[in-house]
Amino acid sequence: MSPRSTELVDCPTVPFVRRLAEHGERTALVCDGAEITYRDLAERVAGIADRLGTTRRLVLVVGANTVDAIVAYLAALSAGHPVLLVPGDRPDALAATIEAYRPDVVVDGGRLEELAEGTGHDLHPDLALLLSTSGSTGSPKLVRLSHRNVQANAEAIADYLDIRDTDRAITTLPMHYCYGLSVLHSHLLRGAGVVLTDRSVTDPGFWDLVHRHRISALAGVPYTFDLLDRVGFADMALPHLRYVTQAGGRLDPDRVRRYVGLGHRRGWRFFVMYGQTEATARMAYLPPHLAAEHPDTIGVPVPGGAFRIDPVPEAGDGAGELVYTGPNVMLGYATDPSDLALGRTVDELRTGDLAVRTDAGLYRIVGRRSRFAKLFGLRIDLQRIESVLTRHELAACCAGGDDELIVAVESADAAHVRAVAARASGLPESAVRVCVVAELPRTPNGKPDYRAVAALGATPVPPRPAPESRAADLRQLRELYADVLSRDDVTDDSTFVGLGGDSLSYVRMSVRLERLLGHLPADWPTTPLRELSPSSRRTPRGWRTVETNVLIRAVAIVFIVGSHLHLFALVGGAHVLLAAAGYNYARFQLPKPRAERLRTTLLSVARVAAPAAVWIGAVHVITGEYRWSSVLLLNGVFGPPAWTREWRYWFVEALVYALVAVALLLAVPWFDRHERRFPFAFPLGLVGLGLLTRYEVLGPDMPTSQILASYVVFWLFPLGWAAARADAGWQRLVVSAVAIATVPGFFHAEPERTALVIGGLLLLIWVPRMWWPVLLVRPAEVLAASSLYIYLTHFTVYPQLRDIDPWLAFAASLVVGVAYWQLWVRLGQLWGRLGRGPVDAMLARSGATRAREDARK
Repeated sequence: MSPRSTELVDCPTVPFVRRLAEHGERTALVCDGAEITYRDLAERVAGIADRLGTTRRLVLVVGANTVDAIVAYLAALSAGHPVLLVPGDRPDALAATIEAYRPDVVVDGGRLEELAEGTGHDLHPDLALLLSTSGSTGSPKLVRLSHRNVQANAEAIADYLDIRDTDRAITTLPMHYCYGLSVLHSHLLRGAGVVLTDRSVTDPGFWDLVHRHRISALAGVPYTFDLLDRVGFADMALPHLRYVTQAGGRLDPDRVRRYVGLGHRRGWRFFVMYGQTEATARMAYLPPHLAAEHPDTIGVPVPGGAFRIDPVPEAGDGAGELVYTGPNVMLGYATDPSDLALGRTVDELRTGDLAVRTDAGLYRIVGRRSRFAKLFGLRIDLQRIESVLTRHELAACCAGGDDELIVAVESADAAHVRAVAARASGLPESAVRVCVVAELPRTPNGKPDYRAVAALGATPVPPRPAPESRAADLRQLRELYADVLSRDDVTDDSTFVGLGGDSLSYVRMSVRLERLLGHLPADWPTTPLRELSPSSRRTPRGWRTVETNVLIRAVAIVFIVGSHLHLFALVGGAHVLLAAAGYNYARFQLPKPRAERLRTTLLSVARVAAPAAVWIGAVHVITGEYRWSSVLLLNGVFGPPAWTREWRYWFVEALVYALVAVALLLAVPWFDRHERRFPFAFPLGLVGLGLLTRYEVLGPDMPTSQILASYVVFWLFPLGWAAARADAGWQRLVVSAVAIATVPGFFHAEPERTALVIGGLLLLIWVPRMWWPVLLVRPAEVLAASSLYIYLTHFTVYPQLRDIDPWLAFAASLVVGVAYWQLWVRLGQLWGRLGRGPVDAMLARSGATRAREDARK
């Protein structure tokens, strides 16, 4: 049959796309901070439509959450051109689709390429949209959707969600995925706005967009909700959020109940939905008021649709195949270009799902009849995966589990099978479960027993043995973590933060870990042991990189002791250490859940206050040198306003007060939510508050000891915190500017101290690691780890030896401080061996232990 050229004037279109301009100056799309009104969008759509010509053509659009991709898509729809919408993140699949269907026009971003003059296809007048049946499996089978399909499903979704023109959604799913596309359709239908982004929900920038643009709608597949749980979604204040939708696979009923309850408390509704690409997206939804009582159902048909259950003898328990009818049912499938001329070939959709109808009139999915599986929001053609494996001379059967593809294979290399199946399905290898069997399971009549294959997936898989060298590496890592943290519960999935690591144990761990691995990943504190591996990178002989934070602590304590002995005049080290403490607090305490963070921060306070109180108290008892206000670290409150020796321990008091203040502040849910939502802006806000006392806007007049008062120097702690949160270059520039602007003038007529503090802060901000001679790595580690203890003891040690030899007094101060540190390390190890029974029992009663376990998981 020769190609037929169809003039656009003869073809139907999608009504809501033709009516974009009717919404006038309302915001349609937001991208990279720019807002596009419906009037502007309509003009852009008309411009691209004109470029596509007056002959009806097959237009391939590379889907993306960008203005260019959406304009091209809408332009083709509005003019009546059938759109073949494909993902742009797999060049091989894109090339295969172009080869298989030979589109007349390809639009990729802002580039429009004409592959044929006019059209080379016979295109049915009702054909509007072509989507893959299986997401990213690379299957050539496409779903043929009509203009009426697209319009009807958008209307149904907008109806049951009650979408309003004041709503704004944000893209959490790709445009080429029917779920993501339905969000765009339903909101454009009602004149609502859509914010375009590719950011993950784990990205703080995503939540910046949510708040800035007052997002009222969130959509997600089950994995999205895994990520939401990780980022503390339950504690977020989202005053503009009206509804959250879930589709793309089954969500655990307990989780459904939890999100329904969360929405009820927070003022938004939670919709569980069910659909397939063959139904243009949605077939059913679970009304929120029924979800708490019936969380294991898919609900009722969408407006205009209907279900029936056809008997399936082998299903049992009254189950049957779920069949859907409605105006959104596809025209049919296409497997090659000739199918694009076909009209409607199906009037109903046999879903392949086994279902029952409950007494409440709701539908519940109990299994699958077809040879498809839905994983991670993708429909996987199991028969096709088996065919690919057969071509690799592998005898295999496939089944779909709740969250993995199960492949049973006869006598083969599991790693090879996993790789082939992952490539064929588009899934990550971690989502493919390979079960090597002597013989494939079969039914009595000799057919593959897919239920038995699925059952193999329920059998726990013994961990794959690691190579001998890797097993040795993990054993060494476990021993290292157990030694440094005094823990006997270290596993391959443990992390430094999850095991309660803090700034005091960080130095020993970081240096020893780098010695073991040969390098130190930037995110090592939150990386599981099994993911830490030795580096093959070669380093200059005699040198090793050390974290700048460690070197700052080591060098600062040397400067402090030497300056007090007047061996040199390099003062300001303690102020740099206070900023470094804020830096470490952000790294090691903030990632933890609220209850766990409060517990471990107060434990860190105890680990600072206890050695200080013991030492100062001993000196007080023996020599009478200090008051009890100093022993109790209350000199800043009850001590003399002018400088005396009581002020020697100002740094310890400032550190303790800062830790207690931020711990109590973030124990308040409102502040905790805002810190998670604005991780960079939040500490800068605290810097601003601290500057009120630094510039004497607030607080009593203390001219003599002003630069030592805890409430005056507090601003340095959140400044270090902000430095740790400064991921982008502009953020580091902001923190640097704040440091350069606020440190000068703080130390009266002491430019050298000012320069040293600014230099230390800039190193902390801009230089995460520094090269250091190997021979000096161990001394730097010891000095950094014992810096607090050297600070505590040196005031007592050096006066005894200063008149004999200043350098002897200097060395003795360091040695005694290191010895005092080792004493407390041994006490900590003894505590770990004896167990934390009484304390853990108390924490269990308060619920904190459970929070700790959740954090580890």
